[in-house]
Amino acid sequence: MPGAGTAPEEAPEIAEVLEPGATGGKRLSPTRLYMRRFARNKSALGGLILFALLVLFSVFGRFLTDWNHEEADFTALTVGPGVGGHLLGTNGAGNDVYAQLVHGLGRSLIIAVTVSLLTTAIAGLFGTTAAYFGGKIERVMLGFVHFLLILPSFLIIALVGTHYRGDWQVLVVVLTLFGWMLTARVIWSLATSLREREYVMAARFMGVSPLRTIVRHLVPNIGSLLIVTFTLGVASTVQSETALSFIGFGVKQPDVSLGSMLADGQSTLSTAPWLFYLPAILVVLLTVAMALIGDGLRDALDPTSQSGGRA
Repeated sequence: MPGAGTAPEEAPEIAEVLEPGATGGKRLSPTRLYMRRFARNKSALGGLILFALLVLFSVFGRFLTDWNHEEADFTALTVGPGVGGHLLGTNGAGNDVYAQLVHGLGRSLIIAVTVSLLTTAIAGLFGTTAAYFGGKIERVMLGFVHFLLILPSFLIIALVGTHYRGDWQVLVVVLTLFGWMLTARVIWSLATSLREREYVMAARFMGVSPLRTIVRHLVPNIGSLLIVTFTLGVASTVQSETALSFIGFGVKQPDVSLGSMLADGQSTLSTAPWLFYLPAILVVLLTVAMALIGDGLRDALDPTSQSGGRA
């Protein structure tokens, strides 16, 4: 028993939601609490700043050059950085490397964010739906997931990508179709414990429709997992798109992505190394930035983590 004048030790999560210096026990909203915890994580904040800089470069970088990514300067073939008015040199076809980096980063970001958003949404709805209904419906839905998991998805994606000659919209579709199953399996496992909660049972007894119950009660309660999954999914999609483009099954000319630039640059690695290393640096920076953001969000949304300090 604490002595006179000694207050019992305060729980960490309670201490964190109190506004510093506030009177009357004013509490922080969950959103502000998560933002403060995220901001106190220096590595996560650094990842967010790095990602923002990459996005700004992909959007506004084209205004810093007079060249278009499709233009060819036949008077300057495979010239080094700073030669012939080309900031980062040209490739073997005379395309300005700087302009291609700007466009390629933007294309890779569009593909990664779109695929990650779609796969997270599909996995969230599929996993929670299977958990909500249970029984025979659950077994059928999980059986469908397991069937898709054993398919040689890489070969299917490669064949489709080859048939449609590197159309990035088609690449988004096939990456989405074969990218949500593992996440759905994880979400189903978590949602099975939520379907027995009081608010879900009350919604059932009150006659609330299954779709409304899933969207209003189950999905929001796994929101932290979905946010982290989306963030890390961006990094994994960048790597998938890069790998497919690198071996010739992804984005192709006249369009360009970071992966296609790596594929073109690997053949001239000894004679024109900048054609390979410059897009490789952007791929590494983008992957590291999203990994740091994902780890920071996971720690900020986890009340037991001390990585974000005390809000």
